[in-house]
Amino acid sequence: MEGIFYVVGVGPGDPELITLKAVRILQSCAVWLTPAARQNEKSTALTIVAGVIDPSEKEVLHHQFPMKKVHIGKIPDPEVREAWEDAAAMIHRRLEAGVDVALPTLGDPAIYCTGFYVCETLLRQHPDTVIKIIPGISAIGDTAAAANTPLCLGDDKVVIIPTVFESERLKEILTQFDSVVFMKVYKAMDRLVPLLEELNLLHRAVLVERTSMEDQRVHYDLKATVNKELHYFSTLIVRKSGTVNKQFAREH
Repeated sequence: MEGIFYVVGVGPGDPELITLKAVRILQSCAVWLTPAARQNEKSTALTIVAGVIDPSEKEVLHHQFPMKKVHIGKIPDPEVREAWEDAAAMIHRRLEAGVDVALPTLGDPAIYCTGFYVCETLLRQHPDTVIKIIPGISAIGDTAAAANTPLCLGDDKVVIIPTVFESERLKEILTQFDSVVFMKVYKAMDRLVPLLEELNLLHRAVLVERTSMEDQRVHYDLKATVNKELHYFSTLIVRKSGTVNKQFAREH
């Protein structure tokens, strides 16, 4: 009997935010495939999991997934596709031997997760593969918690987007929606701040770096972030129907 492949959301960074189910699944799997963006880089997901489970008794497969954009409907970069295929091959060899494999991933697997590309690759090559997705607490939800603000209330319309669109498209989105969550804005604040200022939305925005991690930072003065080096894990929330309550914002 073949093993099961699990994609496990381990939350945004604080090990206490890993769900009980995620812990149980990770404990039960003999093999973990841990993703990293660069060769020999430490896996953030593994660091989180190691806060609650000792990885020394697991077979830990470190695998690099290049940080290159993937556009839906377009052929991915060859290096990206090769990384998916290599990961799928490593996983399938162990599944074929009857061993369960887990891929711990930051936040929630449903939101911009490389694990789903691995799942698609596995199913294309081996259609009978059994795959289970374990949800996790998202960085989006925890960013809102850090700023003590809801993402949406009542009949608010919400959109979650990466900052890859041109400024006119971002302006259109900010105009159309009541709440906008910008993911991974670490290189985009020089474009976003003038846009928010033009739309009179600076006072309705909050930026959180490395949400829930030990060095979490909550930014209210967004002008001060322009041309500053921000961490890759930076999320911006803009909510037009309410101001950000600085008094009760959470520092980690």
